Amino acid sequence: MTEPPRVDNTHLDLSRLRQVAAATLSELGGCVLGQESAAEALLAAYMAGGHALLEGVPGLGKTLLARCFAACLGVPFARVQFTPDLMPADVIGTNIYRGDSGRFKLLRGPIFTHLLMADEIYRTPPKTQSALLEAMQERQVTIDGETHPLPPEFFVIATQNPIEFEGVYPLPEAQLDRFLMRIDLRLPGEEAEVELYRRAVAGDLPGWGPDSGYPQPVMSDADAASLRQASRLTHVSPDLLDYLFRLATAVRDSPYVELGISPRGALALLEVSRAGALLAERDFVAPDDLKRFLVPCWSHRLMLTAESELEGQTAAKILQSVAAAVEVPR
Repeated sequence: MTEPPRVDNTHLDLSRLRQVAAATLSELGGCVLGQESAAEALLAAYMAGGHALLEGVPGLGKTLLARCFAACLGVPFARVQFTPDLMPADVIGTNIYRGDSGRFKLLRGPIFTHLLMADEIYRTPPKTQSALLEAMQERQVTIDGETHPLPPEFFVIATQNPIEFEGVYPLPEAQLDRFLMRIDLRLPGEEAEVELYRRAVAGDLPGWGPDSGYPQPVMSDADAASLRQASRLTHVSPDLLDYLFRLATAVRDSPYVELGISPRGALALLEVSRAGALLAERDFVAPDDLKRFLVPCWSHRLMLTAESELEGQTAAKILQSVAAAVEVPR
């Protein structure tokens, strides 16, 4: 995982960051009902400096969550609908020849933004999927041999449907590893779903109906940039680093796992846990922070053995058993 550009932590106002984070979660909770844990994980991914993959069946609010999140941040936003005929140049841009000037001019693609939504990323071939790799890892794109930087706050939210298998292109391991977290959206509870119906009838549901709108920004541009660095403010004790290593080792040693957690995957969990501690209004990481984000940070990075899948094992089950078995530091 590539670290975002380092900043002087003394310039980050912890109380202000907690305030805007709480306001963001409050707005998201009112927009996408019943998906509070997904909204918190999305914000933690942003604060940790990574990218997020939203996974869920159609109709759960993946696109709405991304749109409302961008609206809360108030940053430039672009959405790309990934399709089988989408080309890399449609995402990153291309140089076009201008007859009036006799020169080539860069036509920038939608990737030149702060927050890019890659909707249904699994529908486009690997060649186009890989166009995102350099941007997600290095925060830059290369067009005709020339490198063009992206904003330090560049953030990708991709969506995919976990149950569609025909006519799609599953993300390869290298691409999946670029996502800090894979966040599962599930059906809302009864109370949240009934409230959703009520708001739709009243015309007060964001993203539903011609007159529906999205939230107003809850922070300034400076707040959004600082929030992208917020995880750096939390303290991590040496015991927690040892605990993280033992978690990663236990996963690697599992008889059900063919490909375990890399050091980059462990760093991803560490950074998200630091952001999660801030969201819990603490300035230090606790073991529960690591446990809470273990599945969204690591499940998409595991490759299970063929035998384990026949036995009904899943990445989530394996990680939950590891979290229960590894001793927590006192």
